[in-house]
Amino acid sequence: MDIEFGIRNVARTVSFSTDEKADEVAAHISQALKEGGPIDLVDDKGRHIVVPKDALGYAVIGSDTTHPVGFGALGGATD
Repeated sequence: MDIEFGIRNVARTVSFSTDEKADEVAAHISQALKEGGPIDLVDDKGRHIVVPKDALGYAVIGSDTTHPVGFGALGGATD
């Protein structure tokens, strides 16, 4: 699952992937915002991403990360 956080007053986003499902991530963010604590998620490499609730501008919870196989149509010359 790809996640992107927009941080207030910072031009660059925080992007990472996690093994959690979209619903789990959304619930975790909502709970942290309600309780007033930081958002603490673990990425797919085991690192903690901690964002103070007041610093969060937005969160984009993307679709599951897939690993495509093959090169697809590259276009090009015909014989």
